[in-house]
Amino acid sequence: MLLRVCYFGTYRAKYSRNKILVEGLRRSGVEVIECHERLWRGIEDRVQAASGGWLRPTFIARVVRTYWRLLKRYRRIGAYDVMVLGYPGQIDVYLARILTWLRRKPLVLDVFMSLYLIASERGLAARHPVTGWLIYWLEKLACSLPDRLVLDTSEYVAWFQAVYAVPPGRFRLVPTGADDRVFKPVSNRCSNDGVLRVVYCGTFIPNHGVEHIVEAAKILAGEGTIHFELIGQGPEREKAMALARDYDLPNVTFVDWLEPEELLERVGCADVCLGAFGTTPQSLITIQSKVYEGLAMEKVVVTGDAAVVRAALRHGEHVYLVERANPGALAAGLLTLQADPALRRRLARRGRRRLSQEYTVERLGERMRFHLAELGS
Repeated sequence: MLLRVCYFGTYRAKYSRNKILVEGLRRSGVEVIECHERLWRGIEDRVQAASGGWLRPTFIARVVRTYWRLLKRYRRIGAYDVMVLGYPGQIDVYLARILTWLRRKPLVLDVFMSLYLIASERGLAARHPVTGWLIYWLEKLACSLPDRLVLDTSEYVAWFQAVYAVPPGRFRLVPTGADDRVFKPVSNRCSNDGVLRVVYCGTFIPNHGVEHIVEAAKILAGEGTIHFELIGQGPEREKAMALARDYDLPNVTFVDWLEPEELLERVGCADVCLGAFGTTPQSLITIQSKVYEGLAMEKVVVTGDAAVVRAALRHGEHVYLVERANPGALAAGLLTLQADPALRRRLARRGRRRLSQEYTVERLGERMRFHLAELGS
């Protein structure tokens, strides 16, 4: 029987997690009807709301208008078997629970990441305690309402159990993976000048530990044959740039966000892609998208060691792991890779194969369909 899923809420429609699961479900034979309205205008908008902006009349009016439009869309979607809330859906749960109760349909929340943990790690909860308290209780109650919760790792499930007392049996796992429609092997058109090109691409936030990358670049500054390119934006970018300026590093280049095609071209020129090296809880209980995306592009991926990473990928076979928050270990790992082209080729090839076996759009869609079928049958 064809499973019909209502993908509902104010989720970030262009965010990789949501795009992967929607497309993956469709590839696995599920009919997905998206019932979506945009609430958030970007990262800064979400930060402002978490910093007390949610009390502003203009924001409250925007929320009311958004949910009114969402309700109008919902009235037109027809019958469905299961409702799924895309990420982030913790705020959408309250309306969605009422709608699914009225239709006597199961509700699934793709939690993916904790809003409270993110707010805490970025200092928002400490600077605005009332908002931090509100986010905590909003998320705690949100986790009690759906019939099923989805996360990417068992370590994240353990965190939700410890912080919110959510029984582990209520969760199902769907890894992060990569959108292999976008991230795929490309020919390296860069000059073969003997320089090891090391690329970091992402948001400059605490759990990525970009400062450790800069410190590693300082250690390797005298080599002259290893160059770092740090692509992206984020709250800790200025700190990383100031550090590089203080050290007067000639082997580090900072690049703003790029258009997708140009970004893929830059990563295609990389010899090594960097993951995350921070020691925050968020960094230790999930595997960042950039790790999977590097594997999908058949690149050598170097990332911080953690139990969550070792549960999915093997050091020396799929990825190269180094001690977190240890610039010396990262520098030593890069020197090892630079001196061993055969190891680089083997890691890139086997990493891509591992990604293809478990973490593609199609594979993740199959996992999600299986979990939804438990409820929709």
